[in-house]
Amino acid sequence: MGTNQQRREAAKRKLERQLARRAERAKRRKIIGIGAAVGVVVVAAGLIVVFTGQDDDQGAANAQGEASSSAAPSEDVSIPSQRVEPPERTKPLPNPTDCEYPESGEAAKQVEPPNGKNVSSRGTVDVTLSSTAGDIPVTLDRSLAPCAVHSFENLVEQDYYTDTTCHRLGTQGLQMLQCGDPTGQGSGGPGYTFADETFQQLKYGRGILAMANAGPDTNGSQFFMVYGEASALPPNYTVFGTISDEGLKVLDKVAKAGHDGSLDPSPGGGKPNTEVRFTDVTVSG
Repeated sequence: MGTNQQRREAAKRKLERQLARRAERAKRRKIIGIGAAVGVVVVAAGLIVVFTGQDDDQGAANAQGEASSSAAPSEDVSIPSQRVEPPERTKPLPNPTDCEYPESGEAAKQVEPPNGKNVSSRGTVDVTLSSTAGDIPVTLDRSLAPCAVHSFENLVEQDYYTDTTCHRLGTQGLQMLQCGDPTGQGSGGPGYTFADETFQQLKYGRGILAMANAGPDTNGSQFFMVYGEASALPPNYTVFGTISDEGLKVLDKVAKAGHDGSLDPSPGGGKPNTEVRFTDVTVSG
């Protein structure tokens, strides 16, 4: 009798252990199921942030959007060493010519618009963009874009660019550094605009200096310096000069340090990791 009682109690304990294990397994399955559901929600929320959490670079160059530029560390930046040939007009512009600089929006920094009468369309102007990253000498070409050159000189003479930063670096597809907005946000201008000075034969690449815009005939103070690839750009951006070899070395250094990706996916690129702040901008010719 005692033996049978012991067997029954042992069987009862075994059954209780089996039931406990089953309950524990069921509990774990329930926890795992909840965790998976939470994971799906987190991933979905992340996608929403990725696809909707970016602000447009308002008023900056649409040079900016023809080819996307993702955040890139130095080892991912491949820069061509070959400069492109500077463009030339097949038919010279009248000399002198007249330019118009109508008021447009609120100036990011107060300046007077240039006098647009009897503007020269001959010769070049040497400008040095002294910056915290190094000096960037450029040569402005009046024969390509007399109104753009005249405006740039006017802004330099009024110290418009001094103590401003370059707000956008592109390292993939469109390799350029965009500058000229005193607010540093990509939306500021001088309070006036001027017309495009483009022609069909324009091409962009290493060594080209061009005006940024927000659409046809919206040129202001923002410009971009191409240090590498830009072949995807259509001829919609006024080319008004070239960048020296010395200046390209500075741009290469800035590009290899990468950017913060703050403007991806649109218009592309981001704030340079190496700050480029103009400490002085001078005309020497």
